[in-house]
Amino acid sequence: MTQPPNTAQIDYWNDTPGLTWASLQTLLDRQIAPLGEAAMAALDPRAGERILDIGCGCGDTTLALALAVGPEGRVLGADISRPMLDVARQRIAASELSQASVIEADAQAEDFGAGQWDALYSRFGVMFFADPPAAFANLAAALKPGGRLAFVCWRPLKENPWMTAPLAAALKHVPPAEPTDPLAPGPFAFSDPERVRSILAGAGFGDVTLTPHDQPIGGNALEDALIVARKVGPAARLIADHPDKREAVLASLRETLAAHDGPDGVWFDSATWIVTAKRV
Repeated sequence: MTQPPNTAQIDYWNDTPGLTWASLQTLLDRQIAPLGEAAMAALDPRAGERILDIGCGCGDTTLALALAVGPEGRVLGADISRPMLDVARQRIAASELSQASVIEADAQAEDFGAGQWDALYSRFGVMFFADPPAAFANLAAALKPGGRLAFVCWRPLKENPWMTAPLAAALKHVPPAEPTDPLAPGPFAFSDPERVRSILAGAGFGDVTLTPHDQPIGGNALEDALIVARKVGPAARLIADHPDKREAVLASLRETLAAHDGPDGVWFDSATWIVTAKRV
């Protein structure tokens, strides 16, 4: 039997990680929403347009795009995580934005219809393809000629204190995790700008631009920020791998986060690429 191209990621995001992101939707959206807004501004969605939202997760960006295109437009969010899509569907139903919908789909292989879409958007949803060239070729085929693309992805880990600071706190008590393949699907798979340019150009996109975007992110209260840090990211992985050191790691995490706490919550610097392109 032929397996779907993204079998490993489908399994991953329908297990504990997908359930975790669904349960923390409010906290995670608050943290990364400004970065998604920067990519959305670069996309410049317009009234009446048809837009694909790739890796839509719990639907925050799908709803924002739906407001931008208005009742005459259409926004289709696609994701492989059923737990997150369940949240998205509930939010869309409550919003009464009939132009918004979501589907469970592997965007690497899904047939979205040839030349049917004006634009393609993603907030941290395109770094998890098993075969990025094939995925973007498939997505390019869904765009109209001249169709626009905009997404936000992380620059290298070392440039992102929002993740390195909690990781350093954990490493005071546990050894580092085994190194992973930097090109494997994952949050930092698109940190190399030349790799991104090559993938997009090979998939049929032109006018490829990567703009560095630096912005503090956070806004969660200290206890909420601690919940996120212990459940999402490399520090969370180390806690899971070393349960005997859990309390010591959590104490260090709290100390690190408290040092960045203020009247409007915990904030750290972040570093991303805002990527734009057009279908040739």
